[in-house]
Amino acid sequence: MMENYLHVFSKKQIETATNDFAESNVLGSGGQGKVYKGLFENNQVLAIKKAKEFEETNKEEFVNEIILRSQINHKNIVRLMGCCLDVKIPMLVYEFVPNGTLCEMQHGSKSRPIPLEIRLRIALESAEALDYLHSYTYQSIIHGDVKSANILLENDWHAKVSDFGASNLVPIDDTQIFKVVQGTRGYLDPEYVTTSILTKKSDVYSFGVVLLELITRKCAIFINETSERKHLASCFCSSVIKKQLHGLLDKEIVTQNEKVIGVLHEVSDLAVWCLNVRGEDRPTMRQVVNKLQHLVRIHFSLMGLDTVAKETESLLGESTSSYSSVLEIETRLPN
Repeated sequence: MMENYLHVFSKKQIETATNDFAESNVLGSGGQGKVYKGLFENNQVLAIKKAKEFEETNKEEFVNEIILRSQINHKNIVRLMGCCLDVKIPMLVYEFVPNGTLCEMQHGSKSRPIPLEIRLRIALESAEALDYLHSYTYQSIIHGDVKSANILLENDWHAKVSDFGASNLVPIDDTQIFKVVQGTRGYLDPEYVTTSILTKKSDVYSFGVVLLELITRKCAIFINETSERKHLASCFCSSVIKKQLHGLLDKEIVTQNEKVIGVLHEVSDLAVWCLNVRGEDRPTMRQVVNKLQHLVRIHFSLMGLDTVAKETESLLGESTSSYSSVLEIETRLPN
């Protein structure tokens, strides 16, 4: 089941792997359905996405779209392994990513300290995945729901973007699509909300919110000290204007080392650029990738590789062998 072609699973295989969709196997759920953990032959673990609704008239379109998605090959995008079509509502089967979501790591009950170098790597790898979808596939794909809950993490903390919708394929020679507004509150591009036109810059806006989450460790919609619900993007941009940025930055990384302050300010500037109200004033994902590569180099240079290794091992409780994956950033960056 690890070949490059799309594997077609039977209903029986799916039911057996998920123990008849037992609640104990639910990995996550949302408005569109649930994702289940499935144990297949040879002890291969995969993730099965079971939607709540599906129009029969969309079946041919669904098949065409998953064939296209099966051709997407990027190390930071969750791989589509196959599908199940002999059911009323077709199901998609993905590779299993074992370490949960970025949202859970930052905001969940099992959250833990995250050094800045890990956060920068997650940001860079997620940006590279989105840039690939926008620029390097046969037909560009707009993710449409970029958020920390859709960034999965491997055991070595490498990021994998998930849940990019098949309905967001961009027509060839076009840059936008008209779409009924949907997505997640706190991440939605305001231009998309007012025009119903989804563009690649809509993904850029949402990614800007993810960047804010990484440096503030606050949710996209968070509760402040006076128990008020606040929009992170709006609060952050206002704090930048008022020059009160430090009040929102995560104290865990601000106090980690005074050398990181300059890098944090540059990440903040990048996030604010992504959060421009007008899409045309935002960067492309390629520009975001280039900037993050630059910031990673600066951070490694300022911190010193030996210091980074020791802090990574101490804070994440990983062996130094896992740190070699962090160093991959530096070795694969262009000179």
